Amino acid sequence: MGTLVLIRHGQSQWNLENRFTGWVDIPLTEAGREEARRGAELIRHLRFDRAFTSVLRRAQETLDIVLEVLGQRDIPIERDQALNERHYGALQGLNKAEMAKKFGERQVHIWRRSYDVAPPKDKTEWNPDGTSESLKDTAARTLPYFNAKILPLVKAGQHILVVAHGNSLRAIVMHLDRLTKEQVLELNIATGPPILYEIGADGAILKKVVHALS
Repeated sequence: MGTLVLIRHGQSQWNLENRFTGWVDIPLTEAGREEARRGAELIRHLRFDRAFTSVLRRAQETLDIVLEVLGQRDIPIERDQALNERHYGALQGLNKAEMAKKFGERQVHIWRRSYDVAPPKDKTEWNPDGTSESLKDTAARTLPYFNAKILPLVKAGQHILVVAHGNSLRAIVMHLDRLTKEQVLELNIATGPPILYEIGADGAILKKVVHALS
C-alpha cells in the first residue's frame, strides 16, 4: 500500500485579487505561505519518498514550504508543465466578479467548473497566443503524466507528495474518485489543506482523507 497526498498551492496574489490566473506566474501572498505551513502540519507524520509539482512558482514555493516544515528538503522533486493550472484563455488577468457581471454568473461558473467548456481564446496581454483549456483539455495532459510517472510509484508502496493547482488536481481527483462530468462541476479544491489517498498495489482506493485547515 502506498500513500498519495495532493495539495493545492496556497493563496496567490491573484487569488487575493479575485483574478483568473491560469498559466500566469504569480507568487504566493503571505496568507498563502501560512496556508502551506498549516497544511504541512497536518501531514507531519508522513515521510515522503518523492515529490512532484508544476513549473509555476506558486506551486513550487508551496512545496518548498511544506518540505521545510516537514524537515524533508532532501527528497527528489520533479517539476513538469503537465501539472500546471488550466489555461484560462482570454480570462487570464481579469477579475472574476467583473466577468460575472459582464457574462452572467452562470456562464462564468461553467467556464470555471465545467468539464468540457473552455474559456474564450481571444488574444490578450495575458494570453498572447490565444490559448485556452477546459478541464477536459487539462486532464488530457495531466492524467497521462500522472498515470505514467506518479501512480506506479504509489502502487509500488511509496509515499508521494503532489503540489499543484486547482484544476490539475481536480482532474486527478475526478480520475481517482471516478466522478462524472456532472459531479465534477461541484468539485472545488481549497488552497492549502492536504487530500490523502491510501492506494493498493492494484490501484484500488483503500482510504481517502480530505483535511481542512483549522
